[in-house]
Amino acid sequence: MKVHKVTAAAAAALALSLTAAGCGDNNDDAGSSGKKITVGIKFDQPGIGLKTPDGTYTGFDVDVATYVAKALGHKPGDIVFKEAKSADRETLLQRGDVDFIAASYSITPARAEKVDFAGPYLLAHQDVLIRADDDSIKQPADLNSKKLCSVTGSTSAQNVKTKIAPDAQLQQYGGYSECLTGLENKVVDALTTDDSILAGYASQAQFKGKFKLGGFKLSNENYGIGVQKGSALKGQINTALEKMVSDGSWDAAVKKNFGPANYQNEPAPKIGVTVS
Repeated sequence: MKVHKVTAAAAAALALSLTAAGCGDNNDDAGSSGKKITVGIKFDQPGIGLKTPDGTYTGFDVDVATYVAKALGHKPGDIVFKEAKSADRETLLQRGDVDFIAASYSITPARAEKVDFAGPYLLAHQDVLIRADDDSIKQPADLNSKKLCSVTGSTSAQNVKTKIAPDAQLQQYGGYSECLTGLENKVVDALTTDDSILAGYASQAQFKGKFKLGGFKLSNENYGIGVQKGSALKGQINTALEKMVSDGSWDAAVKKNFGPANYQNEPAPKIGVTVS
């Protein structure tokens, strides 16, 4: 009889655990397949990749990454977003800390020696952001004698200073948000980096109508999705990106994230074409 009581108790416990597991499975069906995927994005670039105060993620790269992850068999609840700062991207991939990276990641020969790239999925250009009522900067040469802002160590700012407007007064701040504040308050005259990033900042509610892009196209920046060298994900992601373009999701994501800044985006680039 004693053995029978233990067995009954065990059976009851087993039934309870199965019931609980069943509830968990239902929740997974709603937003997760159980197959986790870790994706590197920017956390501090509005319109590109931004972690909001409530812990959600927004931006063009986030939308692209979510679409790609779904095509790879993952539901939104499966995605673990990890911050991928510019200096850390190759290391994150090489160590296997992330499955892929979509973080305003320009494809360059030096980077392509360390990681593989799917894409490109966006052609951006270095540009400048100026005040909407400023008509004194109509061409790149007009930046001479102007106060030009970018972040400390930015190659964009140095490119303008050395190649385009050598007499520009370069002001380097710790972050783009500081440059925006300076631009709004007329402490600086222009902010330079990729036009996609500039459009993302200008699209924020508090800045709508205050700034405009110069439209100068000072460089070509082909954004790719980084994966480990030799990874089969490269081909799978390219297939997903091609579908994103063909079904209209790419255009919708551009309009959603950059539209408020009147960003004149390039058409979707040819997926899988080698760029340098």
